[in-house]
Amino acid sequence: MHSLLLVFVFLYAGCAIAEEAAEFVGPPEEIVGPPAPPREEGPSIFETIEAPRDYLSERIVAYTKKVDEFFGDERHFQESNKSVIQLGLNGGRASGGGRSVGMDFKAKLDFPAAQKRFQFVLEVSPEKKAAEEVNKDKPVATQETAKPEQYAASVRFEKVEESRWHYSLDTGAQFQFPLDPFVRSRGSYALQFEEWRAKLSETLFWFSTIGVGATTQLDMERVLREPLLFRATSTATCMESPQNCDLRQDFSFFNTLDERTILFYQASVIGISNPRQEVTAYALLMRYRYRLHKDWVFFEITPQLTFPKIDDFKANAFLLLRLEMLLGETK
Repeated sequence: MHSLLLVFVFLYAGCAIAEEAAEFVGPPEEIVGPPAPPREEGPSIFETIEAPRDYLSERIVAYTKKVDEFFGDERHFQESNKSVIQLGLNGGRASGGGRSVGMDFKAKLDFPAAQKRFQFVLEVSPEKKAAEEVNKDKPVATQETAKPEQYAASVRFEKVEESRWHYSLDTGAQFQFPLDPFVRSRGSYALQFEEWRAKLSETLFWFSTIGVGATTQLDMERVLREPLLFRATSTATCMESPQNCDLRQDFSFFNTLDERTILFYQASVIGISNPRQEVTAYALLMRYRYRLHKDWVFFEITPQLTFPKIDDFKANAFLLLRLEMLLGETK
């Protein structure tokens, strides 16, 4: 009996001592080894496609700029930050036998020591260009070709980021009596979507003769293959008085045959918004543009067909011949 009691006492004392020791002895220290090397992650899918995307963007921008410079169109004239003088002699003949001859002129000259922020601009009928934006390719009637143009001069402030955005502000007057003062502001921004390039431009203008107006234009363009460029252009020009919007949709193809020759094809739908939205004309045209001498003398042949609603959409044919000189740095 005494033996059992002693065993019980020793066991109880041993358990108590073990519990007290556990209160003073902390948990075993963790063995900390050298830090693990950082995990190397491969490039993300976006980083993988970034290089070909940049290459494709540059290729589209470079090719469209080359085509626009070759044609010397209104968009290139408005957005190029180079000094240039453009002279054109037009001759046309309608299907009814009417003939016409006309000449146009415009120039943009940098002010010396102005860091290319200010320019002196000479042009013809700026109110038409503000209202029609880049539509040099708008089908023209014989009487429009023969109509005398109004010359104008303005001072332009310009700010531009190459191939992405452009802003300009003009103030000037047309040479007539009394003078026709005007103010015109234009901004554009370009975005790249895979193989497509979108360019949105907005022009706000005021002329003492026609009042306040705005032109919104969206260009969607894609290089289908290196010699062939497609461009879809949606344009809306709205006037405050009378309240109306001139609407236009163009589908254009530029086919570069060689270093001297480009063929241009265009199909257009033209309409108005007031008194109701309706189509007023359809148009088809083809332009053959040939570089006669170096980079500054060009010749064009443009046959076109217009289908105006006023003639029950019957075809009206017109042939336009043009000799053009671009003086200045065009490359």
